[in-house]
Amino acid sequence: MIPAILIFACTYLVMAVGKLPGYRMDRAGAALLGASLMVATGVLDVEEAYRAIDMGTIALLLGMMIVAANLRLSGFFRLVSAFVTARVRHPLALLAAVVLVAGVFSALLVNDTICLVMAPIVLDLVRRLGRNPVPYLLGLAMASNAGSVATITGNPQNMIIGSLAGIHYATFAAWLAPVALFSLVLTIAVVALLHPREFLTRERLPVPKLRPSRPNLPLVWKSLAALAAMIGFFLAGYPIAEVAVVGGSALLLTRRVKAEKVYFDIDWPLLLMFAGLFVVVAGFDKAVLGPETHAAVGRLSLDSVPMLSAVTVVLSNLVSNVPAVLVLQPFVAGLAEPQAAWLVVAMAATLAGNLTLVASVANLIVAQKARAEGVTISFWAHLRVGAPMMLLSLLFGIWWLS
Repeated sequence: MIPAILIFACTYLVMAVGKLPGYRMDRAGAALLGASLMVATGVLDVEEAYRAIDMGTIALLLGMMIVAANLRLSGFFRLVSAFVTARVRHPLALLAAVVLVAGVFSALLVNDTICLVMAPIVLDLVRRLGRNPVPYLLGLAMASNAGSVATITGNPQNMIIGSLAGIHYATFAAWLAPVALFSLVLTIAVVALLHPREFLTRERLPVPKLRPSRPNLPLVWKSLAALAAMIGFFLAGYPIAEVAVVGGSALLLTRRVKAEKVYFDIDWPLLLMFAGLFVVVAGFDKAVLGPETHAAVGRLSLDSVPMLSAVTVVLSNLVSNVPAVLVLQPFVAGLAEPQAAWLVVAMAATLAGNLTLVASVANLIVAQKARAEGVTISFWAHLRVGAPMMLLSLLFGIWWLS
């Protein structure tokens, strides 16, 4: 029990902080080290460690990353940017376009990938228009979190929940797409109201001089066709992980793009972190959590939507949303209606990411991309928008799922 507690605590400390203080070890390295120590100390044997890794989640995430990489390499996202820019003439319309595009694609693909692709495009566009980039980047980050609530493929924690709970893709979307839509509209309203000088103006946008885009149109259509086919199979009830990995792998059959370029766009450390966390949590569950612990947590009335939402939000902001979902797994599985409870966890864990700058990977990606271009998004600038955004969207989600 003692080794399991120490390994779990140290691993989750690094998950919360982002790296091991004084060392260069990141979250992925900490998860891998924690998993290997669970085996080395005898908490789990090798076979138990292998069984703990949910390969369905890993395969689903990998497949969606390959699709997103092909869309980026084809120039699709720059095509969308040019299309939007040619039609918006007011700052508020531009904000709405950024939020809606980010939200919709975050629902279809992985939100972290969308932020990785769109942050440089949005920053470049806003600078060419002579506007303050910070509120638009805040809208991008929060829209990616909000939009990803809608589907199992929207973010990593939803993928884990979909695999653990066995929820049908269409059922998941039917319950949580309204929450995502409300949150996207709310994102536009909150960002605009808290930046009145930027958005509540009669000033018109100039026509920017954009770099000529040379999209690879055959790859654009091929990638979109693959994505549409995958979503169709998801809705038809086919196994999500299998569809994603087959669809993604099929896109590697091409003469136009070197496979190495696609591999470069895949977030391998995130996949490694997932695999390690599965093992760490399995070891902790086996060695430490017992019937008494489950009974004690059960007394918190986790069957209540507000209580489960509150616990999920607090835990997500302590250790991040993916580790929080894995910690909650044994407790949610024992509830009277686990599938309904998992929908609450998916909603709360994702919306919790809008609270602070460090509450989700999507926020950090946007902040890091901005910093690389000399734009600083401070912790307080994010909190000022994120706190009311998270609270209002969470209250709507609790009401809806209740």
